Amino acid sequence: MAQKLFRSPAGVWPNTLALSYTLVGYATGVWLLTVPPWWLNLLGVLLTGHALVYAAYYIHEFAHQSIFRTAEANNRWGTVMTWITGSCYAPFAALRRKHMRHHLDRADVVTLDYKALLARSPRWAQRLVLALEWAHVPAVELIMHGYVMLLPFLKADRANERPRLIATIVVRGALFALLGWHAPKALVLYAIAYMIMLHVLRFADAFQHTYDAFAVLEGGDIPNDKVRDREYEQANTYSNLASLSHPMLNLLMLNFPYHNAHHERPIVPWHELPKLHAQLFPVDYRQVIPMVELLKGYHRDRIRRIVADDYGQVGDGPGKADRFLGAVGVSFLTAV
Repeated sequence: MAQKLFRSPAGVWPNTLALSYTLVGYATGVWLLTVPPWWLNLLGVLLTGHALVYAAYYIHEFAHQSIFRTAEANNRWGTVMTWITGSCYAPFAALRRKHMRHHLDRADVVTLDYKALLARSPRWAQRLVLALEWAHVPAVELIMHGYVMLLPFLKADRANERPRLIATIVVRGALFALLGWHAPKALVLYAIAYMIMLHVLRFADAFQHTYDAFAVLEGGDIPNDKVRDREYEQANTYSNLASLSHPMLNLLMLNFPYHNAHHERPIVPWHELPKLHAQLFPVDYRQVIPMVELLKGYHRDRIRRIVADDYGQVGDGPGKADRFLGAVGVSFLTAV
């Protein structure tokens, strides 16, 4: 029965275990946020944060229809994951459409041109965003999420989306109010867990492409100013692996770091990506950049990354990522 449900027979047990961990881990983690012992609260933050990471990367898998045989099953489970990750203010279909454009157009299709928004904002607002980013608060990501929630109220032609959005806000607001009534500290701890998720996703997203970024979700086309073919795609895609010597560590991010293999064959599910990567690329593949080489730059360039005109450059040999600033605001959790 399970083999008829899943797209790949080899994915029955990996996905059964990983989906169970996501759902049970999230529920258990939130419960641990409410109990008295501080060490259980700490465990709850880590467990909730990691379950949120898995839920987010499962949105990516369901967007590619790579887990279940039917589109209906993938879409249904994708919607469940959007409710867990707080990306449910836009329909799952909108998230999927945005991510498919990323693959088809070979560009970073973004929800909002945050740089243009900051440029026309008051000076105090600009300084506040940069101050929060300096303090490692992912302000740009929060602006993106807020924009998704506000857009139907900002534009008259999106008025038909307001009832669904209001209902979503009411339901989630009631759930968080109930959590806060039961244990006020849980709201603060949940916010920390959520920030952990945003940082994990933004760290991975920052260093996986040197594409051009375009805010075209509300109309418009990507300019035909260069050849964006498969050679361009691979040359501007990077696999920021958690570890070269311990590949199992990439499971902490549901194998999302195997990004070149994913872009070569997007329908291949997460549990088959390490094998595909080994088949396609040599051990010393230039596009592989271990995360340990990116951590310093992620911290050092956190402000430059916000204001820079491009993602920087990737060189060759040791220190090849030293000038790789990375991307901001390209999360697949936000769409309009």
